Amino acid sequence: MNAGAGSRSHHQFSEPDNIAVARWMVLREHIDNGKPLTALACEHGIPLRTLQRWHQAYKLHGKAGLEPTPRPKRGRKSPTELITLIEGLALVKPRKTTAAIHQQANKVATRQGWPPVSYSTVRSIISTMDPGMLTLAHQGPVAYRDQYELVWRRRAERPNAVWQADHTQLDLLILGADGKTIRPWLTTILDDHSRAICGYMVFTGAPSSMNTALALRQAIWPKSDSTWPMCGIPDVLYVDHGTDFTSDHLAQTAKDLHFEIVFSAVARPQGRGKIERLFGTINTELLSGLPGYLTQGSRHPHPQLTLPELNGTIADFLTHVYNQREHHEIKQTPQHAWSGNGWLPRLPATIEELNLLLLTVAKSRIVHRDGVHFQGLRYISPLLAAYVGEQVIVRYDPADIAEIRIFHRGAYLCKAVDPTHERSTVSLKEIQEARASRKRELRGQINERIATVTQHLPAKNRDFTTEPEQNKRPPVKHRLDTYQEDRS
Repeated sequence: MNAGAGSRSHHQFSEPDNIAVARWMVLREHIDNGKPLTALACEHGIPLRTLQRWHQAYKLHGKAGLEPTPRPKRGRKSPTELITLIEGLALVKPRKTTAAIHQQANKVATRQGWPPVSYSTVRSIISTMDPGMLTLAHQGPVAYRDQYELVWRRRAERPNAVWQADHTQLDLLILGADGKTIRPWLTTILDDHSRAICGYMVFTGAPSSMNTALALRQAIWPKSDSTWPMCGIPDVLYVDHGTDFTSDHLAQTAKDLHFEIVFSAVARPQGRGKIERLFGTINTELLSGLPGYLTQGSRHPHPQLTLPELNGTIADFLTHVYNQREHHEIKQTPQHAWSGNGWLPRLPATIEELNLLLLTVAKSRIVHRDGVHFQGLRYISPLLAAYVGEQVIVRYDPADIAEIRIFHRGAYLCKAVDPTHERSTVSLKEIQEARASRKRELRGQINERIATVTQHLPAKNRDFTTEPEQNKRPPVKHRLDTYQEDRS
């Protein structure tokens, strides 16, 4: 862009008192609405470098930074070589202070016979340097790329063309089944075209391929809630390089369901900007108003929600608030953008086929006369009568093990239920915690009784050991580490 364009632009800002206001009216389109500076430069005839300088001044000093700087007093001008030297000193690593640059520059000026330069002049020269150049010199190409490189933002042409999946640890503490505080995670599946949330998963513990699979199952299969129509198989699933996303389990699922997995560039968070902004929205609009919210300086929040209660709260926000309100970028609601004028998404033939691909495969089990024994529970179904003594494969949902699905020789056989929890939802984690709690209770009772024996019976009269069993060192067992869900 030529200098003439810049001079024409400044001519319209002739009133000195209105210069800062005029600059703000231009810059606010970028700050408030996200309009690129390149587009503003073309629209208003202002050099891009000038807009970048205004933006930098606004970030440092607010609207006051947009006030025009007073013209320097007329006097001797510093030689070009001295100005270049000062700029070079400002770019070397490690970064030098302005005082050090001023001192070194004047030493060189004395040797060269140049007029000395004042501290304020050195500071002025450094302040007018390109901030991108300073960032590149001191922080490297990655920091420069993340702050100053142009980003090409594209939008998928239609719904279900591209889905994004990612995890985040929520800034919230909740109560676990044992009453202890825990910090949960959230996995979301977002449609790139409509910004609609197709599926999600709230869980505790580290992200795993199982949590990803459960979120995908919810996203793909039609929901019972008519206000949440998003479903279907995507053409592309866009993810990062987390171990759960690079697992063989997900790769095989993608192959069987005929969708492609595309990985974002390593250390390039811009590629996942849409889903990152969703996490920010959930954090600021939903979590900030819940008990147990973690804020900077708040060391001891008071959590009150359990995992099921948090799950319901997040579900209500995503389906009835986020998906139903107008998105500022696409100018329509995510639900309307996904539904469009009506279309048929690509779906698996049955939920059993989808479960076969996504659910965890447990160790094989034998069908007994009283059903299938799994995770300390007993599952029954009338269809199992013909398979007593046969070996079957159990597949289950860790979030709800009130029922399991049973496969025989690779084919779906039936759904079996635990009669004691037939009408309730029971998670594997709750079962494991209940078992551990019961063992702790029994161990406490044993220790109390042994302590009584120790108190009243001298050691020489005992014909048994009173050492609590938990104090004995168990034999060392070597085994391969697996997902916790696969241990039984």
